Amino acid sequence: MTANFPAIAPERGNSPRLRWVNVVFFTAFHALALLAPWFFSWPALGLLLFLHWLFGSIGICLGYHRLLSHRSFQVPKWLEYVIATIGAVALQGGPIFWVGGHRQHHAHTEDINLDPYSAQRGFWWSHMLWIFYPRPEFFDYETYQKYAPDLARQPFYRWLDRYFLLLQIPFGLLLYALGGWSFVIYGIFVRSVLLWHSTWFVNSASHLWGYRTFDANDGARNLWWVSLMTYGEGWHNNHHTYPHMAKSGLLWWEIDVTWWSIQVLKTLGLAKKVVSHPPQGAGQK
Repeated sequence: MTANFPAIAPERGNSPRLRWVNVVFFTAFHALALLAPWFFSWPALGLLLFLHWLFGSIGICLGYHRLLSHRSFQVPKWLEYVIATIGAVALQGGPIFWVGGHRQHHAHTEDINLDPYSAQRGFWWSHMLWIFYPRPEFFDYETYQKYAPDLARQPFYRWLDRYFLLLQIPFGLLLYALGGWSFVIYGIFVRSVLLWHSTWFVNSASHLWGYRTFDANDGARNLWWVSLMTYGEGWHNNHHTYPHMAKSGLLWWEIDVTWWSIQVLKTLGLAKKVVSHPPQGAGQK
């Protein structure tokens, strides 16, 4: 995001080690998601689709990414906190962790040492192994908060970054009260697994396959099927070329569902200073 952030190099001679806590956590969620056929109901399927959109498009894509990471538009502080909380319930890390890591990714894209999920390390590293082999320069709070000082200064974001996992308890109780174990399985475990891989495909597939509209100095590409899964985030070459734009789909057929939500907020007077166009003079390759 910015050239002013420090480039924190990894310690020499220290290879990342497998963190079994992370392996067990993600394996357990995948295993419980496989119970879905035995708990199927049409309301649970509808809940899954709704929560995938709410947590994926609104919480992660609109909130964590376009609003907090890139500040491509502004909303009232109360609404920003609500959207960030939705992102935290998505189970992709706290806001300072997510934003700090994403800004590192933009500052050092494809750098095998400084990009947290560099595609130069291969598909599976950028997809999920970077989580199983966590490196301290990307996972220690005192390090990643340096890339998100605007959030780290706010007590609410510090609290949310530390305790985001606890939000699953009231959320799970609410789902159980509304629809029993069927809602819990689909609303937490199936939804989390599908949304994780949807988001991870942006880091992996969208840096390996697809087309390039702009000559960005990295391997980011536009990949239609990732965009469908992530509500517009798969137009990754567009995004890496103009990271501060609130709109990722630039051609008429590049569907960007998250941009539609931002337009709704703008129409309602809740979104201000929306960056919707590239800088003047910007051109395609």
